[in-house]
Amino acid sequence: MTHVRLSDGELPTELQDALERHDLRDAQFLLGQRPPHVIADELARMNAVDAVVAFRLLEKDEAIKVFEELEPVDQQAVLMGLRDTAFRELVEELDPDDRVRMLHEAPAKVVQRVLAGLSAHERQMTAALLGYPEGSVGRYMTPEVVAVDRHLNVRQALDHVRAKGADAETIYTLPVVDAGRRLIGIVELRELVLSPSGGDVLDLVAADAPRVYASDPAEAAARLMRETNTLDLPVVDSEERLVGLLTIDDAVEVIEEADTEDVARQSGSAPWSGHYMAATVWQLARHRVVWLLLLLLAATLTVAVTDAFEKTLE
Repeated sequence: MTHVRLSDGELPTELQDALERHDLRDAQFLLGQRPPHVIADELARMNAVDAVVAFRLLEKDEAIKVFEELEPVDQQAVLMGLRDTAFRELVEELDPDDRVRMLHEAPAKVVQRVLAGLSAHERQMTAALLGYPEGSVGRYMTPEVVAVDRHLNVRQALDHVRAKGADAETIYTLPVVDAGRRLIGIVELRELVLSPSGGDVLDLVAADAPRVYASDPAEAAARLMRETNTLDLPVVDSEERLVGLLTIDDAVEVIEEADTEDVARQSGSAPWSGHYMAATVWQLARHRVVWLLLLLLAATLTVAVTDAFEKTLE
């Protein structure tokens, strides 16, 4: 079957038109032509009502992918427009670290509704991540990790990965731990697959692999991953016990957020949450006014100093 690929400029107008005409079938067809990140960009440009209507037209698996691509402020807007059943299903399927970032600056009623909609296990993981300091690795790591016991052989380790891997966010990097869950090192899944089944896992461990503490700054950890070309970075507590992994996609997000914030401040504006094209003139002005006032004050002081030393300069 030949699939028609729409150009980037066609979707916004056609999708918006379909929603305004209440032609949900056409809107659903248009949504089916785009990858999750493009759909997320379009939802972020819409008003809250249209965004929720379009989001509810997505299949469940696709909806999760699109939701994870949204900025936290847009995620909150979509969540508040969902009914209780759809709301609970969505927040339950999110990865704990993605859920925590969404709740970071969410209103109290959103936080309460999200936590109330979670199962006991997911609620416990989410609360644990929220307990770490803001901006720390603990807020960005995934606690859903497949850890391998140091005493296993290769065959046993692979069996363990098959049994537990479906519940983990990643299985490419496997932390190796002792009986007290203290981190010994890591072993790559590739090494296990290519090694003789009777060999010992301990012989494959990279004991000198980098690791970070859960309370360390997330930006520093992300840049360490970039410098060491690491896909997943083990995260430990103060007693060297494994508590999670910082994955490469989360590290990239941390670096992007930091760089975006730096660029915004260098251009005289406070960092903006959400889609720029969805912001009103007054919202953008409010984000720039503080910096503009500071620049005005600095300019005034510069003029005053220049006037005071005018004779000296002459």
